Amino acid sequence: MPLALTMLAAVMLDWRVGEPRRLHPLVGFGRLATWLEVRLNPPPSPLGTRQRLLGLLAVLMLLTPATLLAGWLATLPVLGPLWAVVALYLAIGHRSLHDHARPVAAALQRGDMEAARNHAAMLVSRDKEALDPASATCESVLENGSDGVFGALFWFLVAGPAGTVLYRLANTLDAMWGYKTERFLHFGWAAARLDDALGYIPARLTALTYALLGHTRQALTCWRAQAPAWKSPNAGPVMAAGAGALGIRLGGPARYHGEWRERPPLGAGHPAEARDIEHALNLVSRGTVLWLILILLGAVLIEGIHHA
Repeated sequence: MPLALTMLAAVMLDWRVGEPRRLHPLVGFGRLATWLEVRLNPPPSPLGTRQRLLGLLAVLMLLTPATLLAGWLATLPVLGPLWAVVALYLAIGHRSLHDHARPVAAALQRGDMEAARNHAAMLVSRDKEALDPASATCESVLENGSDGVFGALFWFLVAGPAGTVLYRLANTLDAMWGYKTERFLHFGWAAARLDDALGYIPARLTALTYALLGHTRQALTCWRAQAPAWKSPNAGPVMAAGAGALGIRLGGPARYHGEWRERPPLGAGHPAEARDIEHALNLVSRGTVLWLILILLGAVLIEGIHHA
């Protein structure tokens, strides 16, 4: 029960306050990661063995102390429970999804395509001039619902503050180093594989959540048929099931750094529109409520069995 109430408190705090405007720990962590990468990442080589080893070393240097510290703080008599709430609050990005996605929808609704592309470019790493703002934003909401909400809740449930800190920092490193560029192809390999491993179960639970709360049969069909073709083993199920649940089409060609890349189609139905951004946000919100209800019911059941 204390664990369930801690999760509820963290989610409510995130929704009420949103992410810190200043001194966000993830920003500081990102700067530290950049500083370390500049010093450890060697020039590219054909095999990349040295880059992979140094990339693994960088991951261990960044994640091990933070995870151990998070676990130790949780054991403190008075500060431990407060730290648990704060740790999960900092790992969750539910409110920030709404704060960043809604301006795209608002710009599209008033016909300001340039503003819509500017706002959408803050959510994705594609070339702004070639963006479909509605589609890109829906993809970002669905994927970040898994990365920034359900994944953090899952690992907090499994391993408390240490688990959610490990997960969120690994996810941050993957976002920084997980690119298939010459600079990061080998150095970022360990960060990308760790993020894939930690996100494997949460991503599939997220996909199932989306399916249950939308067009269930269509979502499951899209998940089964389309996800295997997506390059990311975790983003594929999440976005295919989410698009199918919403009855929209996502995916398709996208331009990154001046280069067009073919991407498989996702979902079924009409192309994403401005209104579908709010639908995607609502899907994540309803999923969050569903998870909290199930966790609280599970806690009550376990408490009842314990006292029986």
